[in-house]
Amino acid sequence: MRVLPAGPGALMVEVASTAEAAALYAAARAADLHATDVVPAARTVLFDGVPDRSLLEAWLRSVDLSAADRPVAPGGVVELPTTYDGADLDDVARLWDMTPAEAVAVHTGTVFVVAFCGFSPGFAYCTGLPEELSVPRLDSPRPRVPAGSVGLAGEFTGVYPRSSPGGWRLLGRTDAALWDAEAEQPALLSPGTQVRFVEVDR
Repeated sequence: MRVLPAGPGALMVEVASTAEAAALYAAARAADLHATDVVPAARTVLFDGVPDRSLLEAWLRSVDLSAADRPVAPGGVVELPTTYDGADLDDVARLWDMTPAEAVAVHTGTVFVVAFCGFSPGFAYCTGLPEELSVPRLDSPRPRVPAGSVGLAGEFTGVYPRSSPGGWRLLGRTDAALWDAEAEQPALLSPGTQVRFVEVDR
């Protein structure tokens, strides 16, 4: 763990893995740190609005991430109805040494956990697939990925909340609304949320 200053009232904490970042974020949410905001990413956690850096640094030294797991938020599993007709499904199946149907079964049989959010409002980076099923991004990103597209990149599964460029390998699509700026909680998926993709025909 490495602690770095990030402006006048923030600290950036670097850790070794996405699992450790998620565990540190969960521990911070459970503690009374008086920080304005705590923001997880792939291998960092940002503590913003820190009133006393020395107290936060002392707390960080007390946190044990050696047994880091995928912490989950309360509230059950969010199910995303998904049609598996993505342009890259066959390629992902080949990378996994499976048939497309077997690849779909692996994806729908996994309970994912949101590690962090970013890229665009409502985009959640979901973890849960075994490390050996990590897939590389496309060599050339697509100029336009339709909203609702379900994709894979590296260790993550994600859903594009809106149409945008992107280099993730597309498995299918969902009609679920990932982002509603007018809602009390605009993002459907937030760090710690459990997610299951459910196959449907459309």
